[in-house]
Amino acid sequence: MARPIKETPTLYGEDARRFAYAVKHPKPVSTESIKRAKEAYEWMKSIATFPL
Repeated sequence: MARPIKETPTLYGEDARRFAYAVKHPKPVSTESIKRAKEAYEWMKSIATFPL
């Protein structure tokens, strides 16, 4: 049986400021990382079989 999901804790103070900054200023992603992610996605899509 599944366990209930707990509420997400609220951030306060410096943790909240750091989180808000990280959301507004995401780290740039290299084109190589994007390419690898797309290749992995295509590979997973090619082997996925779902009976309907």
